[in-house]
Amino acid sequence: MSRHLAVALDLGSTSARAVLVEAGGGVVAQASRPTEPLFPQRGWVELDPWHLWRGLRDSLGEALTAAGATTDDIAGAGVTTSRETCLLWDRATGEPVYPAIMWMSKQTDEIVERWRNEGLDDEFRSRTGLFNDSFFSAAKLAWILEKVPGARARAEAGELAAGTLDSWLVWNLTGRRSHATDPSEASRTALFSLTDLAWDEVLCSAAGVPLSVLPEVLPSDGVFGEAHPSETGLPGSSPFPITAVMGDQMAGMFGQGCLASGSVKNTFGTAGVLTANTGDRPAVLEGLTASVAWTLEGTTHYEAEGVVFHSGQTLHWMREKLELLGPDERSEEVASRVTDSCGVYVVPAFAGLCAPHWARDASASIVGLTLESTRAHVVRAGLEAMAYQTRDNVEAFRTGGYDVRELRVDGGATTNELLCQFQADILGVPVVRPRQLEQTAMGIAHVAGVAGGLWKLDDLAARWEVDRVFEPTMSEDQREGLYAGWQAAVRTVTGGVS
Repeated sequence: MSRHLAVALDLGSTSARAVLVEAGGGVVAQASRPTEPLFPQRGWVELDPWHLWRGLRDSLGEALTAAGATTDDIAGAGVTTSRETCLLWDRATGEPVYPAIMWMSKQTDEIVERWRNEGLDDEFRSRTGLFNDSFFSAAKLAWILEKVPGARARAEAGELAAGTLDSWLVWNLTGRRSHATDPSEASRTALFSLTDLAWDEVLCSAAGVPLSVLPEVLPSDGVFGEAHPSETGLPGSSPFPITAVMGDQMAGMFGQGCLASGSVKNTFGTAGVLTANTGDRPAVLEGLTASVAWTLEGTTHYEAEGVVFHSGQTLHWMREKLELLGPDERSEEVASRVTDSCGVYVVPAFAGLCAPHWARDASASIVGLTLESTRAHVVRAGLEAMAYQTRDNVEAFRTGGYDVRELRVDGGATTNELLCQFQADILGVPVVRPRQLEQTAMGIAHVAGVAGGLWKLDDLAARWEVDRVFEPTMSEDQREGLYAGWQAAVRTVTGGVS
């Protein structure tokens, strides 16, 4: 059957991945390539844009070959990316003027501080729902325009295009014909008005980012152009349509079926991200950001979000840098050798603390070590830190007046049942793990397939299936005592201000 596949093109912090989903909803093939971050200076994190593009294109080619399919079989493709990473490139040649600056990079701190001194903090917060912080794209684009010789003059002359990674991929997929993004991705730049759903002219002017370099903002289920096999080198004879773009966390929330206001999910990836649907209006809550979740079939939904920079990456650090885990050892198995962390807390502020603390100068620390502490205690504390950070953000959401009755979780780390159980215990609500753990790819594939006629938007929530529900078993006294210890540990790295 022709045109029977929906494609998810998922560019995250660690991999570029293509997933093929057939009309019945099953995954028929997938392939990935690793991303390779660059660290030119302390605190700087960058990516080679061409490496990202080739990795995604080659992953799609491999997945198509594995499925015995070609571009002729694709009904619709969706692009989802880690959102705040951005770059500028030459409109004529397609050549980036500088590497992509990754979301976690702190090279723009000086610009952020300058804007703070200019009194822009409240402007960013009120207009965009975000913070004046190096995490978001605005300062990154300003940095490139200020630091790269000739970049500003070329931008003002209309020679450069800018965007987050989705725009870069769409640009290349469409043979440089489409320079576009969607509201969910745009709303993470700190240059996009949440109320007007358009680029904010006041903030763009203050940041020194010409409106002319920014992409067109289309609905999440918009028409983003066609990818031609003759231009991309993919197998097939006819082009396929790009029918969806959405930020990775928003796509994950959609995939998790969090379509009603108040529904909440947490992704345990390189970073940990809590996203909560706030319905048809933005909710600017203390410590959390407000963003567009999606614009689908003419309706816009918003989300409140709390990002922690280091979630699963903490375990990677323990394995690769501290060598607390052997090549074949699972963190769950090592952590399960002890019944608790024995008062040890790991605060993974390797690039400062993000939501809800926003203590970007904080440093990572291991608190509470004694002569009785073993590597099992430290590994367990690293796992528990993932859950504590999630609770920090859930508490911010609760303080805003929302009742969190369950937490849906996804990401590779949720195969760790000790983590899921501890998350339920420290929150005091059920943690629900779906059968399909990679909801980001499924979410964007589902949206992409709607335009291709594979299914209807209203039917997609029914595809979400529960694998296991982790019920809380810890007493309230124990729960609150452990959480108080975590809060004290956080205060040791924030100077007592958190």
